[in-house]
Amino acid sequence: MSVIALVTAAAARDLDEDLAPLQAALAAAGAEVHTPDWDDETVDWSRFDLAVLRSTWDYTGRLPEFLVWADRAAAATTLLNPGDVVRWNTDKHYLGGLASAGVPTVPSVFVELGAVPGAALNDFLAHHPDAAEFVVKPCVGAGSRDAQRYGRDECMAATAHIARLLAVSRSVLLQPYLGRVDAEGETALLFFDGVFSHAICKGPLLRRGEGPTRALFAPEHITPRQPSDAELDLAQRTLAAMPFPGPLAYARVDLLAADDGSPRVLELELTEPSLFFAYAEGSAGRFAATLLARGAAARHRAGPLTNARVG
Repeated sequence: MSVIALVTAAAARDLDEDLAPLQAALAAAGAEVHTPDWDDETVDWSRFDLAVLRSTWDYTGRLPEFLVWADRAAAATTLLNPGDVVRWNTDKHYLGGLASAGVPTVPSVFVELGAVPGAALNDFLAHHPDAAEFVVKPCVGAGSRDAQRYGRDECMAATAHIARLLAVSRSVLLQPYLGRVDAEGETALLFFDGVFSHAICKGPLLRRGEGPTRALFAPEHITPRQPSDAELDLAQRTLAAMPFPGPLAYARVDLLAADDGSPRVLELELTEPSLFFAYAEGSAGRFAATLLARGAAARHRAGPLTNARVG
């Protein structure tokens, strides 16, 4: 029997729509499943064959603490995804690395600590003269939290937004707003053990005049989607460009359409993404099978003493 922790957070436990179906699928396959909070200091992580990051969604305001925990958990058990992946993926500077590797991404400019907010924004707009709108978001963030969409006539408000983030030591990401998302939405493709499982469409999250959400994530309108060949190809190219040996147990590639209709990578979600089981029949079972195989491999590596301990 594999002993698996689906790791969550107290603030997110009741919001994670994937948690219950995954727990049920694992239990039906014979696993012993627990749902501990990542920051619960009473948890002995060594008792699990796997610790799977599910909904640790409060980490964005506590990243150093979260990374220390990830290293500690990874030393005690098999953490999925691994700690080096988590460290790389929790900061959106990874988009620059993907772009340098030749992956078509949404154009991204990073504003670092110590920069002059107004000057940084003016420079960004000068380099993107065709961008009628743009997005300001923190480099460490999730679920569109603290992200906002602006028009070129809202530079004062956007500059203040950048300044607020920099003032609390948060680097900033500036991107042109790709307007086709308003009609076509955003495509998210899910991969388990490197194999495509399913895809969904998310409606536009950022609306003009709405302040950035302070919730753990912005409300989303989700529907199933069949990705195009171009979207599937780009998602697979993105996974191949990761600076880690693959495949990973899970990955989500979020794409937007550029003005010419070609897909661009908006996010590569490798830490704690929503997996949208409710929109793809059998997807929870597919992911459970992936985890059970990983758990069996972890037990084999640990040897007979661990096997005897967990029964």
